[in-house]
Amino acid sequence: MLTAILFDLDGTIVNTDPIHYQAWREMLLNYSVEIDESFYKSRISGRLNPEIIKDILPHLSLAEAEKFADDKEVMFRDRASHLQPLAGFFDLIKWTEKQNIKRALVTNAPRLNASFMLDVLGIKEIFHTIVLADDCIAGKPDPEPYKVALNKLGITAQKTVALEDSPSGIRAAVAAQIPTIGIASTHDSQVLENLGTVMAIPDFTDLRLWTWLNSLLTPEISAVVL
Repeated sequence: MLTAILFDLDGTIVNTDPIHYQAWREMLLNYSVEIDESFYKSRISGRLNPEIIKDILPHLSLAEAEKFADDKEVMFRDRASHLQPLAGFFDLIKWTEKQNIKRALVTNAPRLNASFMLDVLGIKEIFHTIVLADDCIAGKPDPEPYKVALNKLGITAQKTVALEDSPSGIRAAVAAQIPTIGIASTHDSQVLENLGTVMAIPDFTDLRLWTWLNSLLTPEISAVVL
């Protein structure tokens, strides 16, 4: 029986990727590195900043890489003051409240970004726990953030559902053995399904999501031997 839903943030609750893409593009142009959307999806989306910078700008010192990341996130926050959640998100939250289902946020977003987005969206208080990659020994695609969330909520993977938009996040949730729904806000739905999701949907209004979630509310019936 479903007891909790674990939400990713960027690209799942809110489609921030267009803003992140433009910020990364402008920052990297300062180093004569020009990227397109395909490059962004394959080399940047869903990954942690230190990993991205080490991959694309390996010549930067640790201090230079940290300043690059900080400047990029300042640029993102300056442009993200009017964010809105994906369609159907608040309906899903109301449904979880009605069904007494716990909610957790599990994100690779830097601490300042996560706090900023939760404030802008007005949803900071709706989660029973928040797990940041900064607080874990490893971030997504490692399953550690999801394992931490399960531990904090005191539940098993089989009684939860994860909502993720990026290959990195899906790999993390699937590796934690959590049934996962792909949110195709950035990546093609077929790509997400091939990574092991139950299904891939455009937003939270998709009837397939609601049909499946409601089917998980029925407690398992144990066989009785007479």
